[in-house]
Amino acid sequence: MTRPEELDEQLIETIDEDGNVVNFELLDIIVFEEKEYGLLLPKDENTDDNEVVLMRLSKEGEEYIFEVIEDDDEFNSVVEYIDSLEDDEESEL
Repeated sequence: MTRPEELDEQLIETIDEDGNVVNFELLDIIVFEEKEYGLLLPKDENTDDNEVVLMRLSKEGEEYIFEVIEDDDEFNSVVEYIDSLEDDEESEL
């Protein structure tokens, strides 16, 4: 797992389904079942939403693409994995 302190503040720009630009801060990258997932925090001034967003990370050529996870089973499996990582970190304290 990549630790946030190892990541300089990385801002990610995506476009939502309405064609609006949405800015996120990349908090972490998680590898699960040989796929990468990004934990993103919305950074737009127009929102007070502090909810972390989970997106699949894929590579096309030299570019990284953040994709919405359409499959509920995949999304839930990744969330359970992240929760287990957090539980492991808490038990180590």
